[in-house]
Amino acid sequence: MATILFSFAGSCIQKLQEIITEEAIQILHVKQELSDLQQTMMQIQCFLKDADRRRIEDLAVSNWLGELKDAMYDADNIIDLAWFKGSKLLGEQPSSPSRKLTACNGFPLVSCFSTILTRRGIAVQIKSLNKRIERIAEFGTKFKFETEPVASVSDMRKTSHLVEPNIVGKDIIHATGTLVGMVLDHREKKAYKIGIVGTGVGKTTLAQKLYNDHRVKGSFKKQAWICVSQQYSPVGLLKEILRNVGVNQEQGESVGELQAKLAEAIEGNSFFLVLDDLWESDVWTNLLRIPLDAAAQVTTVATTRHDIVAKEVGVEHMHRVELMSEEVGWELLWRSMNISDEK
Repeated sequence: MATILFSFAGSCIQKLQEIITEEAIQILHVKQELSDLQQTMMQIQCFLKDADRRRIEDLAVSNWLGELKDAMYDADNIIDLAWFKGSKLLGEQPSSPSRKLTACNGFPLVSCFSTILTRRGIAVQIKSLNKRIERIAEFGTKFKFETEPVASVSDMRKTSHLVEPNIVGKDIIHATGTLVGMVLDHREKKAYKIGIVGTGVGKTTLAQKLYNDHRVKGSFKKQAWICVSQQYSPVGLLKEILRNVGVNQEQGESVGELQAKLAEAIEGNSFFLVLDDLWESDVWTNLLRIPLDAAAQVTTVATTRHDIVAKEVGVEHMHRVELMSEEVGWELLWRSMNISDEK
């Protein structure tokens, strides 16, 4: 477990590094809190590998790892929550200079109090979690773990955040081959949509294999991978797609302005889009359908837990992924981060 937690911690550290300077975090004024969380996670990472070697013989170490695992899940959640709340505030921020004169950091006075409460709420949660992880780390020092050097954040950033999982299972290979074939067969269509449906982590793994396939990459001028999630910001989502296709955005741009930029960026080009963890069809029908119509050809892959969402989006092929156990899911994450098994 500790070796997997080592990788999971690294993933959180990299995610923090990527978002810590974004507007969505700046507007919350929690950069220092997230920096502190990042440093704490880097410190605790140093002795996780030794903890893995000792957990089988030492029940106390095993219990400590279980507590740390829960904290890591919470850390990943709070990082996503901070980005979501910040993106939502950005979407609410007025763009008119005249309104900013009577505003609290760009917000009208009527919403200023709510904005302050949001910022404070996020900051309190991050500080509380940081103290919790610090206590876990302090308790871990009692085990006198041997420390190992950890790659710097700058080294982590040299690798792509979206990695191709090193999975060789026959089901994954077969499913990937089938879906790649469908994408290539329909790449000349004006619009083609595939749904990957399931309740486990396998749907994202399969979508990653499809997204990273060299034949798919070579068939489209532009590509974008977007994790939508249950709570999303329309402005934040559009900005993320624009970042994927290499388009800059200005602070305070509206949904309509960002949709127009997206349409202009992909006009006349072939476009491959993955919408990962889609919970509502509105993302497609109300937000992306019209701007994506500007592309010469667009293939969309949507991963979702619910059949009804895939049907409402209008997928022409639905691939079902069976539920994975938590143990298998962790192993997939392990392999996706190129961690060799230590016996």
